[in-house]
Amino acid sequence: MDAQNIIIINGNEFSFEPGETILQVARRNDIDIPTLCHLKGATPTGECRICVVEVEGARTLMASCVTPASNGMVVRTESQKVIEARRLIIQLMLASGNHNCAVRGSDDKDWTQFQLSVQQEDNSSELCPVWGDCRLQDLAYRYQVSGERFPKTETLFPMETVNPFIVRDFSRCIRCGRCVQACNEVQVNKAINFGYRGASTKIVAAGDRPLKDSDCVFCGECVQVCPVGALVEKNARYEVRPWETKKVRTTCSYCGVGCQLHLHVKDDKVVKVTGVEDVAPNYGSLCVKGRFGFDFVNSSERLTTPLIKENGEFRKASWDEALDLVAKRFGEIKKAHGGDAMGVLTSARVTNEENYIANKFTRAVLKTNNIDHCARL
Repeated sequence: MDAQNIIIINGNEFSFEPGETILQVARRNDIDIPTLCHLKGATPTGECRICVVEVEGARTLMASCVTPASNGMVVRTESQKVIEARRLIIQLMLASGNHNCAVRGSDDKDWTQFQLSVQQEDNSSELCPVWGDCRLQDLAYRYQVSGERFPKTETLFPMETVNPFIVRDFSRCIRCGRCVQACNEVQVNKAINFGYRGASTKIVAAGDRPLKDSDCVFCGECVQVCPVGALVEKNARYEVRPWETKKVRTTCSYCGVGCQLHLHVKDDKVVKVTGVEDVAPNYGSLCVKGRFGFDFVNSSERLTTPLIKENGEFRKASWDEALDLVAKRFGEIKKAHGGDAMGVLTSARVTNEENYIANKFTRAVLKTNNIDHCARL
């Protein structure tokens, strides 16, 4: 090890590269420091203070995501001071709005009355829409705290439900800034930012307009990075819980980039789509089509059986019968009129591999160069 680049974390020595933060060194060495605001690939802000650690010689606890590692630094990630600080921060967050999950409880009120208030605030008789998939809830369980210590902060801003894809619930926003960084630094759409000040701070689009009237392109990056229930897919809200689904990895077929998707499947139906993180080429990012354009999969109007037209009417057929008929007609046309009597149109909604097969079939089997692509039409 280079004697000039040694940091001691929880009694163990680790090497580091100049410019690395305590959090980066810890994670590289499988030391878990919890975070809420930290977003990989974006500028660390230290906004949430959950990642604080105790640094020997420092007067206060330090946010590990923004504190550079230095030679000889001695760090404790789970000391008594650190645990007490994290517990306090989590309690304040649970009290800052409508975090009505099991860890907040009912503030010693009658449980029925608590449920009625939940129904009034959320238009649902169920608890938080991301219950079971919330980082704040995870931390509350980890550090054994609930939200009753401090009075609940009333929400200043109503829920925004007017756009077709995303519900913005400001009562659950912890103002961690991850959505802002995802929009401005990852996707570079620059559609949202912090607005107002102090207790009135709010994540706003330009002019504090609804997303549907803003520069938002509905890529949904903000939804994927939100650690709480402030941003939720509209169609999935209260319709599905994480333990009810299985994730199926696949490739998005809307264009040739090859973005990696997780299809969240419940009862053999796709109910939600997320990007596969830390995997090329998209590293979790998706466009509006890739993230929200999946309703056609479950559409009742989809053809699931080949149809053959006879005497002006369609009848159902097997795949073998349909393919044999198509092959026969292709052969008859090519024999009578030549391959150039036929043409093939492929699609931007299928994979590169499928378009390649169509191209090869057109030129090698049909013997024609008459092939085009819908993106040019």
